[in-house]
Amino acid sequence: MGLELRQNLKLTQQLVMTPQLQQAIKLLQLSRFELLEAVQQELLENPMLEEGTKEISEEHEIQAPTVERPEAVSFEDAELMRNADWENYLGDFSSTGKQVQFKETEALEEMMSYEARLSGKPSLDGHLLWQLCLSNITEEEEMIGEAIIGNLDSQGYLMTSAEEIASETLSPLPLVESMLHRLQRFDPVGVAARSPRECLLIQLEMLGQDDPILVSLVDEHLEDIEKRRYKPLLRKFKIQMEDLKAYLDIIQSLDPMPGASYGSESTIYVSPDVFVYEYEGDFVIVMNDDGLPKLQLSPYYMDDMHLAVKGPDREYLHDKMRSAMWLMKSLHQRQRTLYKVVESIVRFQRGFFEHGVTKLKPLILKDVADDIEMHESTVSRITTSKYVATPHGIVELKFFFNSALEMDDGTQVGSESVKAIIKKMVSEEDSKHPYSDEKIAAVLKDKLDVNIARRTVAKYRAVLGIDSSSKRKQVF
Repeated sequence: MGLELRQNLKLTQQLVMTPQLQQAIKLLQLSRFELLEAVQQELLENPMLEEGTKEISEEHEIQAPTVERPEAVSFEDAELMRNADWENYLGDFSSTGKQVQFKETEALEEMMSYEARLSGKPSLDGHLLWQLCLSNITEEEEMIGEAIIGNLDSQGYLMTSAEEIASETLSPLPLVESMLHRLQRFDPVGVAARSPRECLLIQLEMLGQDDPILVSLVDEHLEDIEKRRYKPLLRKFKIQMEDLKAYLDIIQSLDPMPGASYGSESTIYVSPDVFVYEYEGDFVIVMNDDGLPKLQLSPYYMDDMHLAVKGPDREYLHDKMRSAMWLMKSLHQRQRTLYKVVESIVRFQRGFFEHGVTKLKPLILKDVADDIEMHESTVSRITTSKYVATPHGIVELKFFFNSALEMDDGTQVGSESVKAIIKKMVSEEDSKHPYSDEKIAAVLKDKLDVNIARRTVAKYRAVLGIDSSSKRKQVF
């Protein structure tokens, strides 16, 4: 069999991921905060891109800068500039016909609460270091204290041993133990403990609670208390239920996580990407353009580019102009896609916008993708880390996509609606006779015709952070 070389022509089609296409896809999945950072970074790096200073009305388009020397403009440059005449990519995607008929500013102020402007809490490390600096200690003790504080977790527990601290600071173990004992009595009391038992015992000591039964309950029977095994405790200590309740009230007043109330980072508040208002029986969609710069090509560098007819300067400015226009076009496409997706969600989930979460219908990405004639991956990207302010609160766009549960009449109900019903049932139950998972499933079946298994109820209850019926039961 001989080997030979041949030349063949073959015509194929394939999608080429150009840098511009990659940028457009990346912008789709960015959150609002990440988008602002990306735009600001591009403004710093691209001299052809600048932030517009004049307000542009919604009836006019963003025109490309005029140049004084049209003879210096090549055909390719003219085509690029013509394609850059995009409309205001934020103002176009709002229900302007009805938007002007109500006071938008007042509605925005109602949704953005005053609490969102407050500063964050001091960190646990900073609070403890402040107390350490005010203490009358030696330099070696201060070094040991800083090492202990540096090994605390977010709940205030010590994540290493005294021996390791001694080895790290090259200090004697008794001095480390003494400094640890001192730190554990700082505010909050019980910080730097090595277990919940030690943490609670320190708090009892500082409160002056030295009752031997109370100390023994914390020292030896925390697991029994957690699992509500009260009868063996009554027999062991020979006390009545009322006495045990008094002891449990004291234990419940203690804080097993003393460092949890100190935030290590400031709270991040969500800024909605879209607002949906109810107005005269219909819903108005308004894109949130607060803080997003209105971009335009720089007239100054456009003139420079046309002055430089040939050479590396013109080529550089030409590349930067192309990059700037692609960014503007990508932002335009992002806002357009986001508006279309929200508009489709409002059509599918109108019951939610009118009545709340109990009327949320089953919805998948394919439903919205088919409705707006886009790919599912595009819908998935544009709904990632995007939030919408609705008449029933601020929710993530992913919230509207939920699985379906069958009903007796053949229709379907959304899983989020069922979760809301379960949460309401638990909040209204008799605390001394809480609903079991089987009972919740039976109620959903009898009253709402929802076919749901016990294990599904247990899964939804765990997602909602609701304890089992045995732990919810009020004994006293």
